[in-house]
Amino acid sequence: MTATLLFLPPGADDPWQWLRIDRDAIVDRGEGLPEGDAGAVIAVAPADAVTLHWADIPARSAAQAAAAARILVSDASASPIERLHVAVGAAEAGGGETDPRERPIGVVAAERMRAWLDALAGIGIDPSAVIPAPMLLPRPDSGYVRAQFGPQSVVRGPSSGFADEARLTALITGDDSPESLGRDALDAAIVSAVSRPELDLRQGPFAKRRRRAIDWRLVRRLAVLGGLILLATLAIDVVRIAKYSAAADAADARAEAIARDGLPRGADQGDADRLLAERLARLRGPGAGFTATAAALSSAVRGVAGTELVALTFEPNGTLRATVAAEGEAQANQIVARLREAGFVVTASTFESNGQRLRGDVTVALP
Repeated sequence: MTATLLFLPPGADDPWQWLRIDRDAIVDRGEGLPEGDAGAVIAVAPADAVTLHWADIPARSAAQAAAAARILVSDASASPIERLHVAVGAAEAGGGETDPRERPIGVVAAERMRAWLDALAGIGIDPSAVIPAPMLLPRPDSGYVRAQFGPQSVVRGPSSGFADEARLTALITGDDSPESLGRDALDAAIVSAVSRPELDLRQGPFAKRRRRAIDWRLVRRLAVLGGLILLATLAIDVVRIAKYSAAADAADARAEAIARDGLPRGADQGDADRLLAERLARLRGPGAGFTATAAALSSAVRGVAGTELVALTFEPNGTLRATVAAEGEAQANQIVARLREAGFVVTASTFESNGQRLRGDVTVALP
């Protein structure tokens, strides 16, 4: 552990003092401001500016513990609670909702706390924690211990901590005189207290704002994962396209096989679609073919009452010649009109009387 303790001066004329901890030992100390790489800076608040309490508070959430502490402090403080900053220390091991443990509570004027942080910011220091000076001393099982921090002497008991003033100390300790800690014992207590602070005043509105550093390793990992996702998506599309292409080729192969089944044996090799179209044209005849042309003529005759088809001839050039009998010339004209509406070119001869009916020839072809 590497850290620098910077003691906030109790008075405006008092000097700054500091000590540096490295590898669980105090390696340097001095007055003024630390120079060089100070590592993590922990500010130590003077004992006379912070009032300490101990209370049984269940180990609830930080917000619930702070609310409970403010209620306790409001009953024991003469100042309005809105002007005070209340910080709650960690619960002792084993504490819980049904088994509360004593927790330290630090009370300091909010204006004083703000002034400390502003003064430290003015010299380029943003402390990672602010610890009341009495909390650097070991908590005795009984009695009191005393130590000197620069110009200020500090006393701590099992459930108290305060600045050492003759009348106040005597009033609190009574006949139990505080035991002064030696240099080695004090250094060991400071190192232990800094490694695991019991109470940090930087809470709530004065909590240290942590800058979120960019985790480049995570960024690179996310970039790799994003690239793999894109490659997987591209691979899926490529596989899908390949499947569609294979299915299309298989469909073309099946269509060609079916087309070749419709060709006569010994047909020339080549495009089966073209060969099948040519055979179909030969089978149905030129023009629209016999079937389509005869169907159009039959439909026209059926659609006109009093007409009938007498004879039918299909010429090699695709022309259909038919003899039609009708009750009158009007019915014959209706047949011609229906064929023309179907898209055919119609030529009709003169209809002559044959008994009680008219008979004539009609020639039907494509344009």
